[in-house]
Amino acid sequence: MERLARRWAPNAVLSRRAVLALVVLGALAVALVLALHDRPTTVPAPEMVTRAAAADPPAGEGGGASEATEDSSAPEAAAAQEDLVVHVGGEVEDPGLYTLPPGSRVADAVEKAGGALSGADLDLLNLARPLVDGEQVLVGVPPPAGGSGAGAQGVGGPVNINQADRALLETLPGVGPVIADNIIAYREEHGPFGSVDELLNVSKIGEKVLDSLAAHVTVG
Repeated sequence: MERLARRWAPNAVLSRRAVLALVVLGALAVALVLALHDRPTTVPAPEMVTRAAAADPPAGEGGGASEATEDSSAPEAAAAQEDLVVHVGGEVEDPGLYTLPPGSRVADAVEKAGGALSGADLDLLNLARPLVDGEQVLVGVPPPAGGSGAGAQGVGGPVNINQADRALLETLPGVGPVIADNIIAYREEHGPFGSVDELLNVSKIGEKVLDSLAAHVTVG
């Protein structure tokens, strides 16, 4: 019996240690479960983002309406500011069709075509005149004298200098804003022009300018 007792004594010690280890592990497991169960619940961050987004719709809706208004007005602005296509010919380096931005003037068209050739008479043109889409600019070439009638005004006919306003006078070769104003001031002070040659009495108009105007004006 003593031999059996000594033989089983070590095994009994090991069994007690194993049981103790299991008890400790069980206690730790229970403590961990309780700790996780009692852990405070936090509010998820996405929920805060959702609330903030929900508070913004009025401002967002207003901004969308403003953008829609701007987008709808964009086509109208673009239509009102279409580019100008003009034909530049005569005594220039590179005659042809050219596209220029709105507000361009005859001088811009001449420059676009490479500039006037040496000796070209630029006094035949009003370089300050605003361009019109589809027009032809002939450098150093006197415009044709043709017309649709003695009293016709504008393109294709002589301009009545006793009736033309400033804008119409500026379409004449060699006439800019200053000369146009001088013509109007002269006829307001002295009455209607009696002849085309009377333009020589207007300030800034000399023989050369008169020669370029003679075929394009009338006194009625």
